[in-house]
Amino acid sequence: MGLRTGPLGVFTRTRGRDPPALSSRAFAREEEGAFLNLDPERTRNMSKRIQAKHKLDRRMGQNIWGRPKSPVNRREYGPGQHGQRRKGKMSDFGTQLRAKQKLKGYYGNITEKQFRRYYAEAIRLRGDSGENLVGLLERRLDAVVYRAKFVATPFAARQFVNHGHVKVNGVRVNIPSYQVKAGDLIEVKESSRQLEIVIVATQLSERDVPDYIEADHAKMTARVTRIPGLSEVPYPVQMEPNLVIEFYSR
Repeated sequence: MGLRTGPLGVFTRTRGRDPPALSSRAFAREEEGAFLNLDPERTRNMSKRIQAKHKLDRRMGQNIWGRPKSPVNRREYGPGQHGQRRKGKMSDFGTQLRAKQKLKGYYGNITEKQFRRYYAEAIRLRGDSGENLVGLLERRLDAVVYRAKFVATPFAARQFVNHGHVKVNGVRVNIPSYQVKAGDLIEVKESSRQLEIVIVATQLSERDVPDYIEADHAKMTARVTRIPGLSEVPYPVQMEPNLVIEFYSR
């Protein structure tokens, strides 16, 4: 008969042999692990993008973001030793899944939980659900920052907003998924306007600012004039939000 510590720190009796004693090093590791598990900052669900960004390009066989350094520009076949094999006809489910992964990945690889929320809101709104989905994604603050050419990529836009470099209507906002409304003024914080990534991004010739955004790179400000439809968004590849709606409606 022995004693062991219960889940709430209460000692409970155990049958059989006594549990083996922990060494000081093992005890320290156990105490450290217990501390980390109880720390709310550690247990909070973090949303990080740690995989290589261009893997999605290889998987889809398309240059999703239209970047000149995309590996698809050199190798149009899939990754791995079987990437060059002939592919069979894709099922309806596979086509819908591919459309969802492509659209979700384009906006900085949004998490599945958050992307499903966009779908739920899109079907709740009046009008075409596919158009509504694109409008909600384009209203994201990091998407507007990317469209205004303040940074070079959607992933850089997410980090740029998260680090507090952007203001909306004069108030600093560090939430990349913040929904911008038509008429809102987005500006780069004055102390961040001379950052190298900002100066380089504004001079990129690979893409232009779309018509539904008024950008002033001299003042580092941008304003969304209207919520765009699918035909207005300058996607480098064809996006099929209607297939995304079908995927979630199964």
